[in-house]
Amino acid sequence: MFPARRRPLLPGRDDSGSRRALPRRCPVFRLFVAALLLGLASLLWLQLSCAGDGARRGRGAGAGAAPPRPCPAEPPPPPGEEASWGPHRLALLVPFRERFEELLAFVPHMHRFLSAQRVRHRILVLNQADRFRFNRASLINVGFLESGNDTDYIAMHDVDLLPLNEQLDYGFPEAGPFHVASPELHPLYHYKTYVGGILLLTKQHYEMCNGMSNRFWGWGREDDEFYRRIKGAGLQLFRPSGITTGYKTFQHLHDPAWRKRDQKRIAAQKQEQFKVDRDGGLNNVRYRIASRTALSVGGAPCTVLNILLDCDTSLTPWCTFG
Repeated sequence: MFPARRRPLLPGRDDSGSRRALPRRCPVFRLFVAALLLGLASLLWLQLSCAGDGARRGRGAGAGAAPPRPCPAEPPPPPGEEASWGPHRLALLVPFRERFEELLAFVPHMHRFLSAQRVRHRILVLNQADRFRFNRASLINVGFLESGNDTDYIAMHDVDLLPLNEQLDYGFPEAGPFHVASPELHPLYHYKTYVGGILLLTKQHYEMCNGMSNRFWGWGREDDEFYRRIKGAGLQLFRPSGITTGYKTFQHLHDPAWRKRDQKRIAAQKQEQFKVDRDGGLNNVRYRIASRTALSVGGAPCTVLNILLDCDTSLTPWCTFG
């Protein structure tokens, strides 16, 4: 007789046909593998989507596409300031509204750039949190008033403009206002009376100008009016010299296809934007600080002021679109 054939085991059963328990994988191992895969996917996504060289090369695809995210700052920001850095401290005033991608790149970059120059500094992000149109000049006035007694000069600094040349000087501008983003270096604006982008002033000089006009709601013209204030106060304007990098001195993060500027001119605003405001400025800016929050962005410290501006619609009805 042939030997009895052995019946193959079915999954989950023993020799008697009874159901037996299958070994279960360790849930901790599963979680580890899932976390590892998620981390690798996140790093790959960040590398492909950040605003590095590859992202800039592919910018031509689709005018309505979202702008590339800025790459994380490398290397990490340096340690804090030291006593040997000198007596002056800069208040870096950054007018802001809904520019989070730029801010993530700006704060670590500027903290590292200024620390390399041994410039004591405090980065103040001036977030306009009200319902009115954006008012860069009023935000700078507020930042000046809220910057504290431990700072003795300011930088009016756009969030989308990063200095790349280490020879750019952010030191104390004792002789007069120092226009870092001068027309021969700024990637976009090249007229000789331009003082926007990045401008350094001592607090004394800013007070001599009575700050900036509060009448400019929407984009543009407030820095042109401030140029007249500088001249009217008898101050001499200085600009960088010996910089050979030309229009590649700065990185401009703004993408006009994604973030359109509020250039609308309403009613009398068309005529008023070309006038000098002889009465308004630091002395009559109206605002309230909703909150003040200390943050760390990529290891770099900053303070966010949530600012509620006020508008007298009888004087500047163009502060709203309604």
